[in-house]
Amino acid sequence: MKDKNLDLFDPRSVMDSDYSPNASGRDADFAFAFNDSNFSDRLLRIEIMADAPSDGADGCQSLADWARHRKRRREDTKKPVDAAGCAEEQILNCNLADVDDAGFENEDEEPVAMNEESPSGDEAANSNDSNWSMDCSTVLRVKTLHISSPILAAKSPFFYKLFSNGMRESEQRHVTLRINASEEAALMELLNFMYSNTLSATSAPALLDVLMAADKFEVASCMRHCSRLLRNLPMTPESALLYLELPSSVLMADAVQPLTDAAKQFLAARYKDITKFQEEVMSLPLAGIEAILASDDLQVASEDAVYDLVLKWARAQYPKLEERKEILGSRLGRYIRFPYMTCRKLKKVLTCNDFDHDLASKVVLESLFFKAEAPHRQRALAAEESATSSRRFVERAYKYRPIKVIEFEMPRHQCVVYLDLKREECANLFPNGRVYSQAFHLGGQGFFLSAHCNMDQQNASNCFGLFLGMQEKGSVTFAVDYEFSARSKPTEEYISKYKGNYTFTGGKAVGYRNLFAISWTSFMAEDSLYFINGILHLRAELTIRN
Repeated sequence: MKDKNLDLFDPRSVMDSDYSPNASGRDADFAFAFNDSNFSDRLLRIEIMADAPSDGADGCQSLADWARHRKRRREDTKKPVDAAGCAEEQILNCNLADVDDAGFENEDEEPVAMNEESPSGDEAANSNDSNWSMDCSTVLRVKTLHISSPILAAKSPFFYKLFSNGMRESEQRHVTLRINASEEAALMELLNFMYSNTLSATSAPALLDVLMAADKFEVASCMRHCSRLLRNLPMTPESALLYLELPSSVLMADAVQPLTDAAKQFLAARYKDITKFQEEVMSLPLAGIEAILASDDLQVASEDAVYDLVLKWARAQYPKLEERKEILGSRLGRYIRFPYMTCRKLKKVLTCNDFDHDLASKVVLESLFFKAEAPHRQRALAAEESATSSRRFVERAYKYRPIKVIEFEMPRHQCVVYLDLKREECANLFPNGRVYSQAFHLGGQGFFLSAHCNMDQQNASNCFGLFLGMQEKGSVTFAVDYEFSARSKPTEEYISKYKGNYTFTGGKAVGYRNLFAISWTSFMAEDSLYFINGILHLRAELTIRN
């Protein structure tokens, strides 16, 4: 419960009333007091300045228009006001794109509430400086509102400080804000929200303008409200990218974090299968490619493909080598899960000029140590890393499953391949799916393993099968002895399940349709002999026949 003795202007009260997730519009609905002199103690004078010729926002009917408009706003450079010429009148210049100066107006005459004035040549009468007169000549009109300092201060630390800084100006009835014409609608929406907790704006560009205004004036409740309304609108690649590229001050606010998270999830889901959107992905900005690469569900053949994608994108977007090295080292490199790359590709990382040599050496060494760890230790490292942004030890849903390979040259060309499959991966194979391992090499020739859910033709039931295939490469033939084994309870040792020999030609595969000689239901049962802590451990031994 709130302390009844807390002063309304106590910072604890401000934080509690504004930032409490339990605060509701019904509990703090002061719409009746908006611009009403009976419930107000100050006058807010809003000077509306002319926008730059190319800076109008009235035509922003789409998110693309809004983005271009805001980009121009951020690139604008404002002329500083000569403080020496403003001794009698200080203006709080609050152009929403860049709040710089804070001051307060000291007027003798009281403006009429909501009076919109047109600029005239006499507007500079309050200043003795000719430069100030020139600056004021761009004022299009003036709006004056009756405001309640307790209501605004309770909603905004900005206004709280404005009204309680202990300076002479904080005790005066008149406060002047200066904004651009393109920001007028957003500011009026914001002021109305601070009284009523509602917005009339419904379009994405309008809500984004209000969000920017709320960020500038530190109205966190309005930022949360805008964020929630934007999340309820249909998401598109254009809007998702725009949300991710909002100014950093907005992105840092907890209020819009759910919006940026939703944008990242949308992009990750849309471009889940990168191969279908290659051209589109190559044209995405940095924020977009980062959102895609951060996903665990990225459908790629292997992490080698992710590495190739990142290099291709970086070379296209950053032609200069030094800029490319910087962006790979500081931003994109963290999203490549090097420990799941093949050793052949890791060797190429060491000689790639796009990466800083020290960084390349570090990630390759880290990856090799990870590969050498026992499976339980790898899972522990992945669990520790799952809460971080890089997730470099977390395995993606690769089309080609990672394997461990041990090669022998003497006394015969031989290799032992270990393939682990999770119970859920096996379950997803039903009724006729298949999963492939990464490629491995023996005698200079590429091979792969594939696990299938097959139909046993003898008893007409589904079963688990394992096959060995040779990558297509011309008319090369290979005579190979092979043996499939699997860990089995209770000993948890590898037990041989099938032996054979085969003369391979490019693109051919051989194996056993029912590796365990049981039905699929028995294979997947809770008491199955072949899943140890939820993992199916498979092994294939290959030997080249002389």
